[in-house]
Amino acid sequence: MTPESCDYLIIGGGTAGCLLANRLSADGRHQVTLIEAGGRDNYPWIHIPVGYLYCIGNPRTDWIFRTRAEPGLNGRSLLYPRGRVLGGSSSINGMIYMRGQAADYDSWRDAGNPGWGWQDVLPIFKRTEDHALGASEFHGAGGEWRVEAQRLSWEILDGFRDAARESGIPTVTDFNRGDNTGCGYFEVNQRSGVRWNASKAFLRPALKRPNLRVLTGAHVNQLTFSGNRATGVSYWQDGVLRQLLARGETILAAGAVGSPTLLESSGVGAPELLARLGIPVQHALPGVGENLQDHLQLRMAFRVSNTRTLNTIVNSLTGKLAIGLEYALWRRGPMSMSPSQLGAFARSDERHTRANLEYHVQPLSLDRFGEPLHTFDAFTASVCNLRPQSRGTVHIESRDSRQPPIVAPNYLDNDEDRLVAVESLRLTRRIAAAPPLARFKPEEFAPGPQFQTSDELARAAGDIGTTIFHPVGTCKMGNDDRAVVDHELRVRGLTDLRVIDASIMPTITAGNTCSPTLMIAEKGSDMLLAAALARRA
Repeated sequence: MTPESCDYLIIGGGTAGCLLANRLSADGRHQVTLIEAGGRDNYPWIHIPVGYLYCIGNPRTDWIFRTRAEPGLNGRSLLYPRGRVLGGSSSINGMIYMRGQAADYDSWRDAGNPGWGWQDVLPIFKRTEDHALGASEFHGAGGEWRVEAQRLSWEILDGFRDAARESGIPTVTDFNRGDNTGCGYFEVNQRSGVRWNASKAFLRPALKRPNLRVLTGAHVNQLTFSGNRATGVSYWQDGVLRQLLARGETILAAGAVGSPTLLESSGVGAPELLARLGIPVQHALPGVGENLQDHLQLRMAFRVSNTRTLNTIVNSLTGKLAIGLEYALWRRGPMSMSPSQLGAFARSDERHTRANLEYHVQPLSLDRFGEPLHTFDAFTASVCNLRPQSRGTVHIESRDSRQPPIVAPNYLDNDEDRLVAVESLRLTRRIAAAPPLARFKPEEFAPGPQFQTSDELARAAGDIGTTIFHPVGTCKMGNDDRAVVDHELRVRGLTDLRVIDASIMPTITAGNTCSPTLMIAEKGSDMLLAAALARRA
């Protein structure tokens, strides 16, 4: 079969890939191909916000990765969702609009990555954004990435916000001004109560362009090379192994799990790992698959009285009917909910100079994801360490790129992370005991009041900790011996190959990672187009 070709080849139709496809095809000069292993985002539950419950763990929309048995989680293995559909994880995530903190990006710049400081990236966030309140000093209007206020509130969440204020966490209305300290309702990526994913925002408007081609159900097998130049990919589609060549650049946008594993399957990585699997070394790059970072959430749950939560509403037929009718008529109510509605950013201890904890607070409780809600009223306060010191890995264990990799986050792998876990559980208890929540009589049942000492709370953190779905860092940007890409996202030592997705983050951002990934893609598209212009000059 004669190989097909294009100018830009984008591997991965997720959050970053959808934006890249839009930007690189915009002027009509370049033939662009986007290749995605999953299908189109036409599954109805993608678009109804509460439908994330039916997308995570569903092979139609999720890769359904799992972690190894984690020592820090007392031997538990976690489901590790990643989007396997156009729009990627933006099609199955919590829809929370969050940039992180200014200091996150300044630390990238100061580590030797010029152009990545807060003042450099803020205009890029604003360029992409379409904020419901219009343009301002910190927000943009007219971009593709819609940001709106949520369309519901809860008495119990208002009580938690007031209790947080009495505990020293101020009430705020905007988490995206560079310092996200405070408590308030999250803004979300929705349009009128419907999920707004990267496919709707960026890919669909570009599909009519004759110079853009989108392949779905196409699983990339390997990158191909001529010497040190990336020339394209081989990929499986409909049981046939095909080839696609890139006249210009090949772009990995397969995410923090997909991008490093595809590099390794193609012979780019640590030589000892490749030799063990019998893969010829194309280029030695020992940092590939290292530096995995993720936010581990500790889900504390409290039974409450004198108020209604989602638990008892959905456990009655009339409640379910009312929820459905409210959404059908007005696109409001629980079906328009993001998984977490109220957020808080706080310091676990005075030794921290900025917020190092994020809360996701929900008017519901359940034993574990995918199981029914409890039949009694309760709320869950999930708290995560924003700057974990533990570092994990993502590596292949088979030459066959269709086999899942080993995901080893190494949660709670050091003393500082365990200390922050203990501090965060204690802070949550202080908030729950504050006077504004007293009338709801909160009673902790997870992990439970029997855990009191630091050792007991550290063990409890291992029992209740779970991923909040923010893996980054496995193809990190930098100039040290573990860096995979340089500050222009070019794979070190190779030509015409870039990685443009969350895997390039040197350190994780202090918040949800979807919108920072779009910023990375926007900045990466600028770099690609500037390089193309320079070649033509």
